Amino acid sequence: MELTPRALFSLARTTVETAVSVPGRVLDLLGAAESVVRRADDLVSRTERVLDETEALVGRARAVTGAAEGVTADVARIARTSRELADDYAPLARKAHPLAQRFVDELSPQEVDAAVELVDRLPVLTRHLIEDVLPILSTLDRVGPDIHQLLEVTNDLRQAIIGIPGFTWMRRRGEEKDED
Repeated sequence: MELTPRALFSLARTTVETAVSVPGRVLDLLGAAESVVRRADDLVSRTERVLDETEALVGRARAVTGAAEGVTADVARIARTSRELADDYAPLARKAHPLAQRFVDELSPQEVDAAVELVDRLPVLTRHLIEDVLPILSTLDRVGPDIHQLLEVTNDLRQAIIGIPGFTWMRRRGEEKDED
């Protein structure tokens, strides 16, 4: 096939146009490649940030999990202790319930007030009991014989006074004055 000058010119022109357009297309391609590289760098940076945040979240999740395990152990220990106490005190509570119910049913507000007042005064009562009453009680074993002796002397004195001449007359006269 033989090319005509026109066909040859057209072919040359197309070739030149294509050759001239190649650097621009290459530049466009390089620009697109740079854009892809920039996007890839940006994506890598964002991925690194996401990884850092993920690692931080995993660290916090581990800390929370560790704390939760500690709380779970504490709750289990408290539950075990509570169960032991409930088992120990349940029979006592069942036995005391009717007594406590009767106590509550029969207690009046005045009795509660009196009990509260008594409890409020316990420190003073205790001090007086220790400082005043107990020392007196410790001497009562020595007072008994003294009282008996005093009664004997009083009885002797009474009989002696009754034996005084005119005492009966003086006693009647005193009684008359008391009546007036």
